[in-house]
Formats: sequence, C-alpha cells, structure tokens
Amino acid sequence: MKTTVGLWIDHKQAAILFVTGKEEEIKVISSNIEKQRGQSDRSVPADDARQRELTEHLNNYYDEVISSLRNAEAILIMGPGEAKGELKKRIERNHLNGRIIEVETVDKMTDRQFVAKVREHFPKQSLAVDSR
Repeated sequence: MKTTVGLWIDHKQAAILFVTGKEEEIKVISSNIEKQRGQSDRSVPADDARQRELTEHLNNYYDEVISSLRNAEAILIMGPGEAKGELKKRIERNHLNGRIIEVETVDKMTDRQFVAKVREHFPKQSLAVDSR
C-alpha cells in the first residue's frame, strides 16, 4: 500500500507523519543539539571547531531523518527555517528527490494541525479514511 509522509523539521527536532491508507504513525526525532550560546560579543570570530561539530551533528541528524523516509512514495517537507532546505538538498544527493511533493514554510503546529495539513495535501489518502 502507498505510504505518504509529512515531515515538519527544524534544527531541534523532526516530526514525521507516515500515512498508509487508514493508518497514521508519528515519529519524532530529536537532534539533541544544545542551544547555541548568545552572540553578545560579535567582534569575536566564530569558533571553526564548534561550527564543524555543529555541522557534523546536523549531518547525522539529517541522515537519521532520511533513513526514515526510504519507503515513502511522496514526501511533504515543512518547517519554519533553514532546516527544511538543508534536508531537501541532502535528500536530492541521496537520490530520493523524485519523491518530494513540496517544500513549504510552516510554523510550529499541534499534532492535529499537522495531520490535517498532511491529509489535505495528499487527498487520495484522506478519502481512504472517510470510508464512504
């Protein structure tokens, strides 16, 4: 049966909604990235080692998210910031890009709003739930 995926992502966490017919499952993946320290003194250059560590941590996080998407036939990527675009680029490099339906800027949502938005985006899957 066809599986569609709605993905909400930022640098802190990813919420992945798998929809297969009437079945729905939400998986949450945390990046475990500490909040970056405040930049009160902008005259100090960025620490390259810290930036490399952050980049490596994000790469591992994105790889974990991508591994969850391997069985999806269609993917809707949503999120408020840069993470959705960064993830899209990684997906394209992993040859899953044909499955992406849309990338959309969306603020934080409740689980119900998230499910409704994904169901609205993939209407054929929504009809399976109505059971008319």
